[in-house]
Amino acid sequence: MADERVLVQIASYNTNLQAERGLPQDLVDWLAPTLQVSQFLSREPRAPDIVAVGFQELLPLHLGLSGLSKKVIESRNALILSQIEEHAPNKEKYTLIASIVNVGVALLVYGRDDGVGKWVQDVQTQWTGCGPAYMGNKGAVGVRFRVPTPEGGVGEVYTFVCAHLTAHTHKLAQRINDYHYIVSSLLFDPLPGSFSNEPTTMHSTSHLFFFGDLNFRFTSLPGIESHMPRAQVDSALEVLLHDDASRKELVKLDQLSIERDVKKSIFAGLREGEFWRFKCTYKYKLGEVDKYDLKRHPAWTDRIMYTTYTDSPETPDRSSISNALYTSIPSYTTSDHKPVVSILLLPLPSPILQSPPVLRLPAHYQPLPDRLAILKRVCDHGDWELRLGVRGVELV
Repeated sequence: MADERVLVQIASYNTNLQAERGLPQDLVDWLAPTLQVSQFLSREPRAPDIVAVGFQELLPLHLGLSGLSKKVIESRNALILSQIEEHAPNKEKYTLIASIVNVGVALLVYGRDDGVGKWVQDVQTQWTGCGPAYMGNKGAVGVRFRVPTPEGGVGEVYTFVCAHLTAHTHKLAQRINDYHYIVSSLLFDPLPGSFSNEPTTMHSTSHLFFFGDLNFRFTSLPGIESHMPRAQVDSALEVLLHDDASRKELVKLDQLSIERDVKKSIFAGLREGEFWRFKCTYKYKLGEVDKYDLKRHPAWTDRIMYTTYTDSPETPDRSSISNALYTSIPSYTTSDHKPVVSILLLPLPSPILQSPPVLRLPAHYQPLPDRLAILKRVCDHGDWELRLGVRGVELV
């Protein structure tokens, strides 16, 4: 691995509270195309080194609180593992590095057995809940691990965060607050070589991947009013979402892009691929491949962002990570969301160092851990979560 760039596959899906019904048994549309597209990276077909799969709205809140989340995620793990191995171009095998579920938000991360899966160390999982009583119907889960160099160097640290933020167009401020709360309360152990015993935020890492149903909407949609007949709205949407050029114009109205790139109020340092190249991922009619449910305006609610330690704060529009693929999967129809998937090619690994390289953040942004984060969780619902087994965690 020392002379090869790591290939990471990220997949995210809001399953609309469908539990076991949320996925078809054949996941090839979602997970296998990325394996095929990766052929352009080398002369031979290449499977990802790391596969991270995130879910939101895994099942209804009352069922999650009754302890069923762990059972559902175990079933998902068996299905996902069988599918990625079945469709791997050279029949590569994978190991589940870690999985974690917090009520309806879940994350599973896999490593190839002949690479990352063999070398991975210092595996950690964390969760945090947003909203009333920090219950977990909104919030985030995270997986962190270190991959040392084969020569014995400390290597690099990978952090994956799957999140579900507050819904509805007018609740932009709450979404921003959710994100900053996640940053301050999703805490991990100090990095190897650190002289501090203080917990660290998700930014204390070599590579960061942040994804999920982030629920950002449009500030408005040109030419569409609430009183318009359905046929007229459909025609207007067809024009707005017709092709790359027309969708790219809508980026100016995308709340996430405005807050991240213009106002710089959120997602400091995180980059993203060209999401306008696929249609809005929400809100679809159940059972339909390409028909929106106009109870809500369409939006790119489901996103995948990333950054690495060689990315410069001075050039936020560029990344050392190559985004080889970023798309949605229209064929999934059991949810009002469409899944998204991305393939990311990381820069060459760092040389042998005494401590892992870490992200470079803008000077104005220095996130600090919330010292009361653990106390808030325990005091609000620590007793019942232990009794009911709401949170399922597996480390390998």
